[in-house]
Order: sequence, then C-alpha cells, then structure tokens
Amino acid sequence: MFSGAQVSLYPMSGNFVGIILDAVKALDPYRDRLRIETDDISTLLVGPPDILFAAMHDLFVAAAKTGEHCVLSAAVSRGCPGEPDDVICGVNPSLGQAEPLAERITAALAAVETTTETGQPTAAQFSLYVMGTGTHMDEIYGCIDFLKRSGTFDRAKNFCTRLSGDAVFATIREAFYRFGDPEGHVTLDITASANSPTKA
Repeated sequence: MFSGAQVSLYPMSGNFVGIILDAVKALDPYRDRLRIETDDISTLLVGPPDILFAAMHDLFVAAAKTGEHCVLSAAVSRGCPGEPDDVICGVNPSLGQAEPLAERITAALAAVETTTETGQPTAAQFSLYVMGTGTHMDEIYGCIDFLKRSGTFDRAKNFCTRLSGDAVFATIREAFYRFGDPEGHVTLDITASANSPTKA
C-alpha cells in the first residue's frame, strides 16, 4: 500500500537556509528505506508509516534543536487510490488486519508510552481524515479516545486536535497507523511547532 508525506520545514530565522540544509542531513540514515524527493516547496517522503514518521521527527528535531522557532507542515497519506503501489512501502501486517477498535486503541497507547524521549518539547495540531467508509466516524471517535489518553493531548480545536510534549510525533504516527480502514484511504494534515515566542 502506498504511503507518503509532503513535508515543508520553516525556521523563523535569518539563518533559515543553514538550518534547513543542516536539518535535511537528518534524513540521510533513511535514504535506503524511503524514496526522498526535494524541490523548492516541499520534500516528498515515500515509505512505510513507521519510517516516515521517524524521518519527519528527526528532521524537525534537528531544526528545533537550534533554539529558533521552527514549524513543520505535512500532508500525509496512505492508501490513496490515485497513487500506484510502491515496493519501498512494503507490506505492513498491522495495517492488513481489522483488529477491533478497542485493541487498536490499547496498542496505540502502548506504542506512545514506550517512545524514547528526545528532550525537544513540541506543540502540534493535526486532523485525521478517514476516506470512503461508512464507519469513518467510529474510527475518528476511537482516535479521539486514544488521543485523550495518550499523554500528549492538549485540547480540541476547531477542525483539529492540539497535542504537546516530547511524544507528539509518536502520537500522530499511531493515529495514522491504527485508525481507518486498513485497506482504505487515510490522510493527515499536520502542523508542528517548537520554540514559538507565542507558545500557549
């Protein structure tokens, strides 16, 4: 199943070029496990969801560790009917099983709980879109239940959920990975921020 992300990084600094070019080096360890294509607007990452989110996390943390205000914006998708399968995405057995919702919530909570901390506080807001299924609201409500118990839930906002903490990317990864039809189209809209001068 095709899975990928279009990712853009925005350092709010006069040295934005240096911060971006240094941060992009954090993607080097993933180049044999992801298809990576960069242009002047965004970087496309194609590969298995766990590797996608690890790469986005490392890219963002590399920029945020400078202490400058940094924002990452990403559109993430799996199962898009308009995208051909890509062998680099592999086969994910967890996405191929229709486990009961309660079991998926428990597994997602366990995965976030065992996430290694980086020491980089992050705030994020994201929206989950479950496409083409009559049970999409069950999946969304299940995801909201998971988010509220994840330890990173900050608050609900119009059209999105706000998260904060060290494990924000792990929480969003699990939302993407565990909710929605395993064979269906699921998308996320993500904005992550660190070192904001106006942090709430």
